[in-house]
Amino acid sequence: MTPELYACIHAAEFPAQALLRLHTGLESQPVAVLEGRAPLETVCSLNRSARLKGASLGMTRLEAESIPGLHLLARSTQTEAAARAVFLECAAHFSPRIEAASQGTACSCVLDIAGVERLFGPPETLAERLRASLASAGLHASVAVSANFHAARLKAAASRGITVIPYRQEATALAKLPLAVLDLPLEHAETFVLWGIRTLAELAALSENDLVTRLGPQAVDWRDLARGALPHTFQPLEADFSLREFCAFETPVDRTDSLLFIGARMIDCLATRAATRALSLASLVVQMELEGGRTYQRAIRPALPTIDRKFLLKLLQLEIAAHPPQAAVVSLTLTAEAGQSSKVQLGLFARQTPEPSRLDVTIARLKAIAGDDRVGSPVLEDSHRPGSFRMESFAIPHQAVSHPSGTSQSSAPKSNASGSAPPRMALRRMRPPVPVRVQLHALKPISFRDREQSFNVAAAYGPWRTSGCWWSTDSWNAEEWDVLAETSSGSSVACLLVRDCAQNAWCIEAFYD
Repeated sequence: MTPELYACIHAAEFPAQALLRLHTGLESQPVAVLEGRAPLETVCSLNRSARLKGASLGMTRLEAESIPGLHLLARSTQTEAAARAVFLECAAHFSPRIEAASQGTACSCVLDIAGVERLFGPPETLAERLRASLASAGLHASVAVSANFHAARLKAAASRGITVIPYRQEATALAKLPLAVLDLPLEHAETFVLWGIRTLAELAALSENDLVTRLGPQAVDWRDLARGALPHTFQPLEADFSLREFCAFETPVDRTDSLLFIGARMIDCLATRAATRALSLASLVVQMELEGGRTYQRAIRPALPTIDRKFLLKLLQLEIAAHPPQAAVVSLTLTAEAGQSSKVQLGLFARQTPEPSRLDVTIARLKAIAGDDRVGSPVLEDSHRPGSFRMESFAIPHQAVSHPSGTSQSSAPKSNASGSAPPRMALRRMRPPVPVRVQLHALKPISFRDREQSFNVAAAYGPWRTSGCWWSTDSWNAEEWDVLAETSSGSSVACLLVRDCAQNAWCIEAFYD
């Protein structure tokens, strides 16, 4: 075993890979990525199929459009940032020590894998698993393993597939690489060309004294690079874990099925990333940039954290159907919050309960029919307004606790079944209140009539006056009467009569049962 061992991951043409990672339908098509200000865009990245078609880096938009069948996409820095986060997450599964080594349009990082053989096997097996992990995330990269940091970096950038450099064979592995891989200053690169030095083997064979005399002390580092012997102080980075996917569209999208096609791929990526850390998706925030500069944002919160792709996609479909964007979509962003999923053990004779996913889908469909503010759990507001409440989403307040006996008991307190509860009068609210016409005597109701019948007041207690929020348009000023009344047929009712003092209108707010 060597004291040092590094694995370099190199993803070439990263701008193109970042865009094609979500546009799965274009993976087999020739694609070129443009950057710059219109109409002076140039090709900054392209895939292998585009090279076979004749496209090349630096080509102008006009030249690229002359190639038949070539798909042109605009470069997106946000999409690349999201893909780079996925790239680093895949690498972090194999080593916590990662150093960024990106250059140009490529995305590269070097992992310190010394001592991980017992977890992932020999370097060849680790490199295969690392490359497979990236491929499952939609990224294609080359991997090189070496005991020298720079040897692994240079070999990964210049080769394809997997390369494992034997210990102390770095100079042999780098010998045939062109001198351009060192990224030398232009004036020194021209000097080496005049000398006839074109490969790393030819540079490694030069005398140290001659190099220092003609090119300065930095030439020694170049020769050590060519030999794979330049030392390096590892500088690991600290990557933040954030579940975010971004996709920018070439042309604005106004069809829901097109949005869901991309959204399905994004949800699949988010669920896979969360599952690798033994996490689930507790919430999903959908943000869309619309034509005209407007922003569309909705939040999806399942009852329980989950990684069920079909279930989350169904919730997304119902949310967009209930609240469609008011313009064509320019870009789509999905941001997820990670959570812990829990398992509940039921008793042997306990009744099977519905799955939480069915409840979420049912609630989403009810919200689409009745409205968001009419489905959920009522919560009293901190206000003196009578009957003031708001609707909040359903939540599970506690989890079931599993006992060794196999039964499941709740942590909520239980009522005493042996004791008899005192009888209580129930107040049944009318939603909406029933308007009535009231006859008064000495400012006290003596009879009232609704749309169907009239009532004679036998007893009236009140008034109880309430008012508030006089400083806003949401003010109220009312007086309440508890009334015991009789109908013409002789039946009696107990109700709550309320008078709106601002509009001088009466209504029945509730009945006493």
